[in-house]
Amino acid sequence: MTEIGETVPETGVDSAAAASGGAVPSPRTRATPDRRLRRARGAVVVYFFVAGVILATWASRVPDIKAQVGVDDGALSVGLLGLAVGALAAMQVAGRATDRFGSAAATLPAAVFGSLALAAPAHAHSLPALFAALFALGAGHGLIDVPMNVHAARVERAYGRPIMASFHAAFSIGGFVGAGSGALSAHIGMSATAAFWTVALACTAASFAARPMLLPGRDSGPVDADGRPHRNGKDASAGGAGSAGPARPRPRIAPVVLLFGVVAFASFVAEGAATDWTSVYLHDTAGASDAVAAAGFAVFSAAMAAGRLVGDRLAARFGPVALVRSCGLTAAGGLGLALAVPVPPVALAGFALMGAGLSCVVPQAFSAATSYDPARAGRNLGMVAAAGYVGLLSGPVAIGAIAHLTDLRAALAVPALLALAAVAAAGALRPRRPVPAAGSDPAAGPGQV
Repeated sequence: MTEIGETVPETGVDSAAAASGGAVPSPRTRATPDRRLRRARGAVVVYFFVAGVILATWASRVPDIKAQVGVDDGALSVGLLGLAVGALAAMQVAGRATDRFGSAAATLPAAVFGSLALAAPAHAHSLPALFAALFALGAGHGLIDVPMNVHAARVERAYGRPIMASFHAAFSIGGFVGAGSGALSAHIGMSATAAFWTVALACTAASFAARPMLLPGRDSGPVDADGRPHRNGKDASAGGAGSAGPARPRPRIAPVVLLFGVVAFASFVAEGAATDWTSVYLHDTAGASDAVAAAGFAVFSAAMAAGRLVGDRLAARFGPVALVRSCGLTAAGGLGLALAVPVPPVALAGFALMGAGLSCVVPQAFSAATSYDPARAGRNLGMVAAAGYVGLLSGPVAIGAIAHLTDLRAALAVPALLALAAVAAAGALRPRRPVPAAGSDPAAGPGQV
């Protein structure tokens, strides 16, 4: 197992081979990206940006859809459940499809479906129709989330240095753009239907434009020097020609992958708490005005986006374990500060620290999930992402229940404690070589853990 900061020995694997899963990024092992890799990185950035735009555009026009359907807050929450169920179900399907067909093949249809699904809620006029429309929108997000993260990890391995946080920064920036365009469309009187279809078609066009720049072939297995699948080789994980023997049994889910899920779950619970409870805490507990309370989540989001823009440099400098531990402590400390001193300026500073702390946790967990076993990157990432989204969706509800029994300050201590749980589990993110493909020779060296 490679320790933090330890240089992975040279194995003769070039950047193209690394793109197929044959090498692991290490803080001190760097490949010089060629034009193809730079184009692939740009393509993945487009897909992350598109995913952020889609979700934020929907969120910006929720009041319009609520009025169109004619439901109250309680009924709307039932409709929103469709978003969660669709995303969680689709992530499992996306993981298996990505492993079978490759992330490059799976990303475009997922992005097109997710883009067009944005228009579905605009045509809902009853609660069942809204549930179905949001199920489709959630499924679209789940379908694109897995292959784009798997391809991002593939490009990261080819680069030979951490770049995952920059992709997640693109998602955050897409969220800002989507929210801004949604607010602008509402301001000028554009209907939600027209706004959703405009964004959906623009995202569809961007998805098609980015597809040719993705790395070709499967995400694991031998490749030629240009990154294309080797003519005479087959994926070793498939047990075909070139495999060294019968496939050895392997646990369905490796214990270390479960720890990746713990890290993602803890981070997403804290993020969900910030999304749904910062403004309430600032207004009801800290006594902030409506305007200041509304700024709470904006401060949190801005700090998270800024943290992701510098996260790759920090990961390269300090390694993922030290970075996640530092980020978890920063997030817990920031939220603790906001809870300990319920004064608006101090609380805002605390939420900013919380956002900065959480910014790099999920990118590192996702990168570890896809790099641990490239042949099963989709399955592993699907499980880790699902664990994260369970936290994102259930965390705010649990916090509300605890707040009902005690008070909001006590309830918000839960995500602070979970941030410390991410600190405790961060050791699982230590860089390591991918597990050997089924049927490969464990003594071969480069495939060892």
